[in-house]
Amino acid sequence: MPRTGRERSKSGIYHIVLRGSNRQTIFEDEEDAIKFLETLQTYKETSGYKIYAYCLMGNHVHLLLKEEQEELGIIMRRIGASYVYWYNWKYQRCGHLFQDRYKSEVVEDDRYFLS
Repeated sequence: MPRTGRERSKSGIYHIVLRGSNRQTIFEDEEDAIKFLETLQTYKETSGYKIYAYCLMGNHVHLLLKEEQEELGIIMRRIGASYVYWYNWKYQRCGHLFQDRYKSEVVEDDRYFLS
């Protein structure tokens, strides 16, 4: 059975969750978290999105992001591929780092945006 398409946000704002595969740690040390934030900044300039908030946890990430120039799928592909390439190089590993696709929920009202 094919998976369903993502719900599109009228506001362009999404709450995104990236989780480590099997809930594995995706930030082993401070350098990893800094690299992820640098990756967000690099592709923010390339893809033209806005980041309203982020929370980096040991095994997952929350982003509150607004797509503008590029659509969400392209943005998340850029961020994920870049960080995973670097992470795999640093830890001399190969393969997936993130579990499944990223999760995204549309943010259509101020109440959800502020929560």
